[in-house]
Amino acid sequence: MSEPDPIALSIPPLLIALAADLVHEIDAGVCRRGFDDVRPAHGYAFARLAPGGATVNELAEHLGVSKQAASQMVEELVRKGYVERHPHPTDARARLIELTPRGWECTRAADDAAAEAVVPWASVLGPERLRQLHDDLARLAPSGPLRPAW
Repeated sequence: MSEPDPIALSIPPLLIALAADLVHEIDAGVCRRGFDDVRPAHGYAFARLAPGGATVNELAEHLGVSKQAASQMVEELVRKGYVERHPHPTDARARLIELTPRGWECTRAADDAAAEAVVPWASVLGPERLRQLHDDLARLAPSGPLRPAW
């Protein structure tokens, strides 16, 4: 068996470190914008809820957690004013979890913080290499749900 390519071996830890730093920077930016009572896992939930709400089961599946864990998160976010429960339009047994205006404000703050977090990358790479990085990552990134790495 041949020796692994050193470049190939170095890419996963670099990407993991960069992703961890990005999550940290977004979290810090969200806190600076006045949302210091949420954590990164909530952002992954907001990403699923934003398009039109979700049931607890759908949220649990998206996050890769149990229904009980998703229910606990929803309860916490309801108490904090980020989401509301509404009757489901097609399933009388289910409740639709939707972002409140505060939840949408937090989502916009996270978007702003994410954009801010990559500004230094343009300084290091330059605009052309940043565009190339974007294009390369877009080709490689999975198209599945955006979920936390618990």
